[in-house]
Amino acid sequence: MISTTFIIRRIAIAASLLLAAPVMPTAAQAETTDWATNEGGRMRIVALAPDARGIVRGALQIEPKAGWITYWREPGDAGIPPHISFPETSGVSLKNMSYPVPRLFDNGEIRDVGYDMPVSFPFELSVKDANQPSAITASAFIGICRNICIPFQADFNLSLQADAGTSFAEAMIINDAEAKLPEAPAADFSVTHYAVSSDGDTLYLRLQLPKDAPKKPQVIVTGPEGHVLFSDGKGAREEESYSLELPVGRLPKDYHMKGKRWGILVLAGKRAMETSLAFE
Repeated sequence: MISTTFIIRRIAIAASLLLAAPVMPTAAQAETTDWATNEGGRMRIVALAPDARGIVRGALQIEPKAGWITYWREPGDAGIPPHISFPETSGVSLKNMSYPVPRLFDNGEIRDVGYDMPVSFPFELSVKDANQPSAITASAFIGICRNICIPFQADFNLSLQADAGTSFAEAMIINDAEAKLPEAPAADFSVTHYAVSSDGDTLYLRLQLPKDAPKKPQVIVTGPEGHVLFSDGKGAREEESYSLELPVGRLPKDYHMKGKRWGILVLAGKRAMETSLAFE
């Protein structure tokens, strides 16, 4: 868990490093860009043509080098989560980005949440006019780290045309990325109860786990940006029911739980489930 002060400091350091980091521009190659590289790895964007609704399916592919990692949507105690942005005048906006199941990396008192193998983040874009060919620039910003975290930014040129057809290779990359996402709640794998103590210090959870799941799953709860709760194996299993209490820790000043929605990821053996906790 990290403080708001740490988050601000992390962003400030990242911004200062970014100014000094070399960026390799990439040229468009249909809907698959060339790779952009830095000392810790490489990344590129794959995108399909807009559908009739103006929706573009795509993926940000990242390949860290051996010994390096990149990050989940909440990086943990350090690091930079992946971002994609577009010029306001492009007529293109990012609808959503999804995140495959991450790993936890412990290095002394620092805990990172991310990936040390190639990973693809599927996303959806909304194109204002699907019938109008669009040549746009997508700006990707990630963190890639070993002993230090290096901000990695690159601009990618995309040509989005509704009549461009679908490339089998690109569709396979995106489908494979989507297949690696956590599953939605199901009858045998879900959050059955959650509540916050009256003093706001403790989050109570009860989970329904698959029958063949390990006795104690890993649980990651994400609140306001930079605020992550880890289960660390603390909980009680009774058949397929699992109960645990997580210290909430210090939230940002003047933060109120009511009306907020937090995320929860549960890793139980070969399965992972992700959903949200809405606090009324």
